[in-house]
Amino acid sequence: MMKQWLKTSINLKTLLTLLLISSCFSNGWSQENLSKTPNFIIIFADDLGYGDLGTYGHPTIKTPHLDQMAAEGQKWTNFYVGASVCTPSRAALLTGRLPVRSGMASDKRRVLFPDSKYGLPSSEITLAEQLKKVGYSTACVGKWHLGHKEEYLPTNNGFDYYFGIPYSNDMDFVGDYKAFKESKGSLPTENFNVPLIRNTEIIERPANQNTITKRYAEETISFIKKNKDNPFFIYLAHNLPHIPLFASVDFLGKSKRGIYGDVLEEIDHGIGQIIAALKEEGLDKNTIVIFTSDNGPWLSYGINGGSAGLLKAGKGMTWEGGMREPCIFWSPSNIKPAVVSELGTTMDLFTTFSALAGVPLPKDRVMDGFDLSGTLFKNAPSPRKEVFYYRGTQLYAARLGDYKVHYITQGSYGQFGEKEVHDIPILYNLSEDPSENFDIGASHPEILADIDRMVKEHQSKLVMGKDQLADKE
Repeated sequence: MMKQWLKTSINLKTLLTLLLISSCFSNGWSQENLSKTPNFIIIFADDLGYGDLGTYGHPTIKTPHLDQMAAEGQKWTNFYVGASVCTPSRAALLTGRLPVRSGMASDKRRVLFPDSKYGLPSSEITLAEQLKKVGYSTACVGKWHLGHKEEYLPTNNGFDYYFGIPYSNDMDFVGDYKAFKESKGSLPTENFNVPLIRNTEIIERPANQNTITKRYAEETISFIKKNKDNPFFIYLAHNLPHIPLFASVDFLGKSKRGIYGDVLEEIDHGIGQIIAALKEEGLDKNTIVIFTSDNGPWLSYGINGGSAGLLKAGKGMTWEGGMREPCIFWSPSNIKPAVVSELGTTMDLFTTFSALAGVPLPKDRVMDGFDLSGTLFKNAPSPRKEVFYYRGTQLYAARLGDYKVHYITQGSYGQFGEKEVHDIPILYNLSEDPSENFDIGASHPEILADIDRMVKEHQSKLVMGKDQLADKE
């Protein structure tokens, strides 16, 4: 009798366990678990390399919070930005459009400077403006770099709140530039007269960059707590690990990777605090957090720059190391954990967020993003099959599926050679050769022809915006 009871008890326990597992799989990993107005947080690093995070293979930089996010969410291995330098890359993310369409790409000045005349055109629709159509509260924390004049600041581009610096942290330099170059970007923060702005008011100049990473996390958490009862979108754009490098006393000298590692480990710590705040407020299961970077590492600064890992080159270039970035999507019980080798770009975030928030896409302009929600929630193939690699207003390379063609190659910051136009384009299979070492164009003319047709169709419909970067005051 006792044996029969134990057997029945075990069977019931097994059955209940199976039913629980079945319930989790039938109800979990689905966008239906999100409300119709999920929260969105984009965390954007600056000049971070593909190989600079623990979860992407770095042996000594410790990024436990990002690693945990990748384990609980999705780690994308073929994720791209819209350009290999700051301003056009940020414009691509926030508008969902190639920067050549908005005029936020130039062959004369590649980014905006403190003496630039213009910024992001008011005719562009930012992701913040898009989400405000359905009642989102919006905040930009960190580096903007889409125009420093008041008319171009975040508060005039759909953001309810802004706390950060208006351009790169190496600008407004007031020290000895030769000493700066010789120091490999490690001088006192007082050498950079960069303003720290709240909304439209300068509250600190020069910004104390030793504590800026910590304050960005605090501002983000404060906005989360103040807006926990409303849907919100936060764009947290760190100005590090862009040179010059700074870390607070709690992190300085702690990483085996030196100051660059110190900086990343402090950024990771702040991300951990943000995730903890979401959990404390009960918002983690209705919030999607994305981590990526604006472009690849600034290699000319040597050990104080980052690493693109197995990818070729870095910042400023259209080799993979310049435009392929780490990307992590996190939303517990919603996004299905996976390592995703499908194609995606920062421009797809505009389209994906719009779909999830129920906001129709603008119909009066060409949008360059795709809706990635099928891949995020159902493990479906990505709808994106192509990537265009622009340098300024010129198309240097293009990817279709596994294959990438280089029509023009050019180094940057004194590395990887002069500009070369290839009469016979270079072809790589990036799935087999992500380091772009072995040209297979001679044996695959049919693939070159396919990509050529794609490029010609793209260019035949392209209308370029007026250059917003070239003019100075």
